[in-house]
Amino acid sequence: MLNISSNNPITDATEKFSTLKSLSNRPHYKILNRIIIGVSIIVVIILFIPWTQNISGSGAVTTLKPNQRPQTIHSIIGGRIEKWYVKEGDYVKAGDTILFISEIKEEYLDPNLVANTKKQVEAKQLAQESYGGKVVSLTTQIKSLEKEKKLKLQQAKNKIRQSFLKVKSDSMDLVAVRTQIKIATTQFNRSLTLNKEGLKPLTDVEEKKLKLQEMEAKIITQENKLIASENELLNAKIEVNRISAEYAEKESKARGDQYTALSSQYDTKAQVNKLQNQYNNYKIRNGMYYIKAPQNGYINRAIQSGIGETIKEGAQIVSIMPAKYDIAVETYISPNDLPLVHKGEKVRVWFDGWPTVVFSGWPNMSYGTFGGKIVAVENFISDNGKFRVLIAPDPSETAWPKQVSIGSGAQTLALLDNVPVWYEIWRILNGFPPNYYQPKTSKTAEKK
Repeated sequence: MLNISSNNPITDATEKFSTLKSLSNRPHYKILNRIIIGVSIIVVIILFIPWTQNISGSGAVTTLKPNQRPQTIHSIIGGRIEKWYVKEGDYVKAGDTILFISEIKEEYLDPNLVANTKKQVEAKQLAQESYGGKVVSLTTQIKSLEKEKKLKLQQAKNKIRQSFLKVKSDSMDLVAVRTQIKIATTQFNRSLTLNKEGLKPLTDVEEKKLKLQEMEAKIITQENKLIASENELLNAKIEVNRISAEYAEKESKARGDQYTALSSQYDTKAQVNKLQNQYNNYKIRNGMYYIKAPQNGYINRAIQSGIGETIKEGAQIVSIMPAKYDIAVETYISPNDLPLVHKGEKVRVWFDGWPTVVFSGWPNMSYGTFGGKIVAVENFISDNGKFRVLIAPDPSETAWPKQVSIGSGAQTLALLDNVPVWYEIWRILNGFPPNYYQPKTSKTAEKK
């Protein structure tokens, strides 16, 4: 055990060693102390220097608009390659012919298919017009039958009225004859009585008897005449019913023919529309044998090659790069950084192969970076587990280099809040996310 009593005080051991005494007197030892102190002061100062928090991302160069991106030209119909009009690297304008293919399907092999289909359409149209004419003729016939029926019925009704009046007249004549019989009977009885009394001669009685017999014969004739008139009235009524039934049958037959013609007309019209549709399809299909450029651009790569090869419907033929495009960068950020990214914020961008010196915390000291602005942020995660952000050039800063090609790599830095260096080191060591950041424009809009 150590003896640390008052009788054994601790003394400086350096006084006993000459080497230690010589080291303490050397000048470079004092310089090293000053350097250490100076470096410590500098480090402390650096810890309080402002540091710009940022979100880094990596992506590739693309175009701002979808119609300006490289695209693949497809064949709408299947066919056989007959002739190429371009080669890889050629510049084509919209509508220029790239490739010609021939037909391979049996139903389209007829060279006069379009002309023959057109003739079929014209023939069906004539048939449709013929049915239309038949419908018009039957309509006229029905109207004529209706007029004739009306006149016939009027004639029959007049005959009924005549027969009715004749019956009435004959019935009145019958009543008159009966009255005359009564008178003749009375006169005969009176003459017979007077003859018995001797006041009238026998000849007068015989005359009255003869007259009575004539009246009795006349009443039989008049009754027959009345019955004949009544029969004529009944025949006139039957004639009205017969005319109505006859013309109803004729009108029914004419209307049946009319409906048949209308049905045939509508059926022919449907066939005309179907043939017209086929004709238009064949006509459009003939124009699809020539594969044309959809816009101005350069032929990048011929996916199909050779002569005589067959291609299917929707097969890829060539890829084309539009001649004019607005450059942009698509980058990907982690889901943890998504709430910190907003549309309209400024971003620093540098491209692969372009000379660049980057200080992520001090963007003003970086060299070779270009300014960008966020124009779109996807709200659905991509296949790589990150969110896609589209960045366009910032018009207020230096233009992006024209030598950058579509598809080349790019790195991005989204600038956030300014914090001290010591705070950023502490945040990284603890694995905390950057400070929740809202752009000033958003805060101003919320206040308004």
